[in-house]
Amino acid sequence: MKKTVLTFGLISGAVSSLMMVCTIPFVDRIGFDQGEILGYTTIVLSFLLVFFGVRSYREQVGGGTLTFGKAFAVGLLITLVSCACYVITWEVIYFKFLPDFADKYSAYMVEHVRASGASQQVVDASVQQMRDFKKMYDNPWMNAAITFVEPFPIGFLVTLISAVVLRKK
Repeated sequence: MKKTVLTFGLISGAVSSLMMVCTIPFVDRIGFDQGEILGYTTIVLSFLLVFFGVRSYREQVGGGTLTFGKAFAVGLLITLVSCACYVITWEVIYFKFLPDFADKYSAYMVEHVRASGASQQVVDASVQQMRDFKKMYDNPWMNAAITFVEPFPIGFLVTLISAVVLRKK
């Protein structure tokens, strides 16, 4: 199981990390909204490797049979490896190359609230919320936790679907 999990988890993590490295420098040009869509699309594509990893485990290790529990465990471990790669990549990018990312994102969010025609009270609340976000995001542990929560639910869902589809008695 270890070989399958590491192989497919690292490939999945490499796909999402590589796309992040390629797109983050251009987020000012493509915009935060389109960047988010592109990012989540890449995450979904990278988690297709969970399906292929579980299938590979079933065929190579399980001899063509696989229970839901074992399939779920393999898929979840692949997801965790992939998410760890994603988090490590973001931590390096954020703290070494883009320390102003939170400031730019905060400014974008506040401007988005202003453009929606919100009252000054709502805009002020948004400004304070973004200050709190930046303070929290500048803590490496909180940053890692928030970053982990971005891809994990998608990987979890793909793991569930893969375990149901690929189980075989």
